[in-house]
Amino acid sequence: MSTKLDDRVTNHSSTVLSVFRIVVGLLFLLHGTSKLFGWPGGPTVEMFAWPGWWAGLIEIIVGVLVAIGMFTREAAFIGAGQMAVAYFWQHFPEDFWPINNGGEPAVLFCFALLLLVFTGPGSLAVSRR
Repeated sequence: MSTKLDDRVTNHSSTVLSVFRIVVGLLFLLHGTSKLFGWPGGPTVEMFAWPGWWAGLIEIIVGVLVAIGMFTREAAFIGAGQMAVAYFWQHFPEDFWPINNGGEPAVLFCFALLLLVFTGPGSLAVSRR
């Protein structure tokens, strides 16, 4: 029984990986648009303010590239690094545990993007390698 389930799931893993990549990319993009434009919600960051405005710009660029599957590994690597920096600069000083310091999104994005560095974009991507 498990062999059949494994085979059925494995046959769709590349497509599901693509869906995962698209969702992560779009959510990362929304973090950037929220910072830079206040859309779909949240306060905007003053133009060129360090580090918030630049973080938003990186999130928009990385989010678009990851979502469409172009330079996925490189973009995801940059995004994962940004989220690691965001966690240790903004959240970690408040408390060690992400549940207590509000850093869960940064940790989740960091590891989701890191996963894409190692797995690649999946089958539905502008560039596949």
